[in-house]
Order: sequence, then structure tokens, then C-alpha cells
Amino acid sequence: MTTPETAPETPHATAPGPAHASPAEPEPEPAPVAASEAAPEAAPVTASEAVPSVTAYDVRRTLPLRVEAVRQFRRRRTLVAFGILLVLPWVLVVAFKAGGDPGTGGVPGLVDVATSSALNFALFALFVSTGFLLVVAVALFCGDTVASEAGWSSLRYLLAAPVPRGRLLRQKLIVALSYAVVAVVSLPLMSLLAGTVAFGWADVELPTGGTVPVSTALGRMAIIVGYALVSQLVVAALAFLLSVTTDSPLGAVGGAVGLVIVSNILDAVTALGSWRDFLPTHWMYAWMDALQPEITWTGMVKGAAVSTAYAAVLFALAFRRFRGRDIVS
Repeated sequence: MTTPETAPETPHATAPGPAHASPAEPEPEPAPVAASEAAPEAAPVTASEAVPSVTAYDVRRTLPLRVEAVRQFRRRRTLVAFGILLVLPWVLVVAFKAGGDPGTGGVPGLVDVATSSALNFALFALFVSTGFLLVVAVALFCGDTVASEAGWSSLRYLLAAPVPRGRLLRQKLIVALSYAVVAVVSLPLMSLLAGTVAFGWADVELPTGGTVPVSTALGRMAIIVGYALVSQLVVAALAFLLSVTTDSPLGAVGGAVGLVIVSNILDAVTALGSWRDFLPTHWMYAWMDALQPEITWTGMVKGAAVSTAYAAVLFALAFRRFRGRDIVS
């Protein structure tokens, strides 16, 4: 008996596709970045870097003395005043040369010995200028400084700069007094130069007789000029007070000069007796005591005390008046 043949096994059909396909592998995740390797953060911006640098307001930088000095020097009244003071000694030299030697009649005075030496000539020039010319020069510098700004309508713009009122007044006063000092000192200095050229250099001859050596006379000349400066303080203070009160420079200057004229008139009234000692111009010529063989200090001490006392009160009133004043011009 035969066994039936079995049919050959046929392979099972497989789905078409790549042979031995493997499942897809996941993509690798990026490695974490350390904090130190991260992008740097932007630095914080400070206020000074965000806003352009601006100079901070500083009261001490407002209206510098140099600026005020240049402004005052460029004014015509300054040049005219210095021109007169510097030309006057040469005018006096021409007068003495044209008229000859001064006479010796009457009470001896500085004019009698004015041509003896350069120092004598300088003393005479100071003597004839103390009562009026120097008064006008000092009143001009101190009386015009604030009133002219008000008259030109520039004072309120200076205060809006902003310049504090106290500083504005102080800077102007310093410059005005400085020019006044230069004015008073320039006259005897130019007189010494003119006198040296015209009359030579020698000892000082005193009007009452005797001589003072040059070495001693120079020291006394410094004392005389210093006292002349102190005696003009009351004129400067009154002119400055009027300058902060009025808008007219001429009124401020004229008021200070008028004070000197009235004081000189009252000083001539002998009936006032000891009350004349309190007049601001009574001791204006006390520096003549330095032309004695021995200096007498009593008159100069009294005159300096009266002048500084008046000046202190008037300067204080000027500052007080200006701080409460309505600036409308």
C-alpha cells in the first residue's frame, strides 16, 4: 500500500517591504547647557549711562568774579575814570612847569613844596584829589554796579540764571570795591612817576620845615594811601545802598557825592562843636598828621572808626534792601 505523497510545502506569502526592517530609533535629546555657558545677561543700565551727563547746578559757579570784572572793565565809565586819574598828574606837571615855582605867601601848605621831589608832588596830587575827584571815582564804581543793570533791564535776567541775590550782590560789591581801590592807588603811583620825571627823587620837605628821608617817607606814603582808602568806605557804602534802591546810576552816584558836599558844608559850621566829629568827612584829611616829624595817630584812628562804622551799617542796609526788593526791571 502506497502512502500518498504529500504536497510540497509552499512558503507563506509575506508582505512586501524591506527585509528585516527594524523599528525607528528616537533622536537624541540635546545636552543640557550649564549656567556658566549660557548667554550673558545684559548689564543693568544706570541713570548716569541712560541720561547724558549734565553739569549739576552749583551756586559757587554762578557769576564768577572774573566774568563780572571783565564786564565792569569794558564799560565806558571805567575807562573814562581811569583815564582822568592817570592823566591828572601830568596836567599838574604842565601847570607847575608853565607857571613856575609856587609862591610861599600865607600859611605853608603842600602846594609850597610840591615841586621839591616826586614824593612831595604825589602828596600834593593826593591832597587836591581827596575831597572830590576820588570821591567821584569811588561813587562811580560802587553806585553804578547794580543800578546800571536795573536800568538796562538785565538785572532780572541775572537773577533768573539763576544767581542767588546774596551772591549777586556780594560779587558785584567785591568787584566794585576792587576797582575803587585800584583807582585810589593809581593816582599816587602815577603822580610818583610824573614827579620823578619832572622834579627828581629826593627827601620829602615838610610844609612846616624839616625833611623826611625817602626810606621813611615811603612807609608814611603807604599809611596815607591806606587811610585814604578807609576814609572812602563811607562813600562806597552809601553809593552801593543807593545803587540797589534806584534804577538810575546817575542818582546813586550823585547821591553819594551830594553826601560829601553836605557833610563838608556842615563841617564848616563851627557852632556844631564836637558834633562835627561824627560827620563822615570830618576826618577825611587826618592823614596830614603823618607828615609831621612824629606821626600823630589820634585823628586817623577816629576817622577810621567813624568811616568803618558808617560803612558797616550802610552795607548791611543794602543787602537787606536788595533781598526784599521786587525786581521788575
